[in-house]
Parts: sequence; C-alpha cells; structure tokens
Amino acid sequence: MQDIQEALQALKFGGAMVYPLLALAILAIVISIDKLFVYWRYVRLPRQLLDLVETYGFAWSDLERDLAALDPNNYFARFFRVIIENRTKPAWWVESRAGDEAKLIENSLSRGLWVLETVVTAAPLLGLLGTITGMMHSFQLIGGSGLVDPIGVTGGVAQALIATALGLFIAITALFAFNFFSRRQSQALDEMERLGTRLLDNIRLGEHERENPDETA
Repeated sequence: MQDIQEALQALKFGGAMVYPLLALAILAIVISIDKLFVYWRYVRLPRQLLDLVETYGFAWSDLERDLAALDPNNYFARFFRVIIENRTKPAWWVESRAGDEAKLIENSLSRGLWVLETVVTAAPLLGLLGTITGMMHSFQLIGGSGLVDPIGVTGGVAQALIATALGLFIAITALFAFNFFSRRQSQALDEMERLGTRLLDNIRLGEHERENPDETA
C-alpha cells in the first residue's frame, strides 16, 4: 500500500503529460481485457470436436451435433457452419465461401489491435514531450546570475524523468499485449485454415464416392 501511495505521489510531479499518458494506459488495459475475454469465450475449440474433424470420413451429423453445443458466436463454429451449409455444392464453391468467412473473422479478431499499436507509438512520444517541457521549466529557473530556484530546477528534472519513465513503461506493456494478441490471432487463423482443409477433404471424399460407387461397394 505504501508503494502505491509513493507511486501516486511521484506521478503528481510528472506534469501535464501524465494525464494523457494515463488515458493511454487505461485505453490499453480496456482493449487487453476485452481481447482476453474474446479469446477465452469465443476462440476455444473442444478436444472432442477437434478429434472428430481429424477423423477420416466422419459423419456430418456428428459434426453438427458437436457444433450445437458451442456458443453461436464462437468463431470456429461460425467458420464450420459456413462449410456445413454449403457442403452439397462443389468443393471450390465451399472453399471460396469459407475464405470469405475467414476474412470476416480475421477482421473481428484484429479489431482494437490498432489502438494498442497506437499506444506503443504515442506513449514514448508523449513521455518525450513531458521530458522537454520539464527541462525547459528547469532552464527557465537558471538566470544570468546563476541558479535562481534550486527546488524549482529539481522539480523540473523530476517532471522530465517521471514523464519519460511512465511513457516507456506504458509503451513496453502495450507492446507485449499487442504481440501476444497478434500471435494468438495468427494461431487461431492457422488452425481454422488447417481444419477447414480437413472439412474440404471430407467433401471431396464424398464427391469421389458418389462418382465412383463401385469403389465403395
């Protein structure tokens, strides 16, 4: 508790740049929490469903049953349903529709990442601006006859250091969050593409069996 009070006390000497920096920090936290909720709630694939899709010649009715147990807004469920609804059409048609849905999902998953990227860039610049204003304040207190207000000079230097440190801390934290969620998005889309290929293979298998009934007899 004492450390928190000391940190808050130090922020008071950071000057005007502390407020926009704190606003960026809050924005980054909100986006990060929202992203964590989305990936926890809507980008999860049960092991049972994954094993079913990996099964050779699985039954579409089994897939529909397992999908019914998922949240309707689950991104994997959305992607699979597009393929299921078009499975009676040629494979190239299904692949095209699945690609369109994957693009929409990618746009949804990337929503808000630009904010984190902006925080990564803007926070150090605001910190640098706070540094410049703090040093300017210090220099103004040094007159032609020497040091006019030693305490004021110390305060200006403190303002410069606090703004710089805060800006760098916020930027580094937002950078880690941005990289983490970018990686999770890439992993989810790669897994979606891989499983989509499995579903298309099953569609092609059904087409082959219909065209060559003697081979399956």
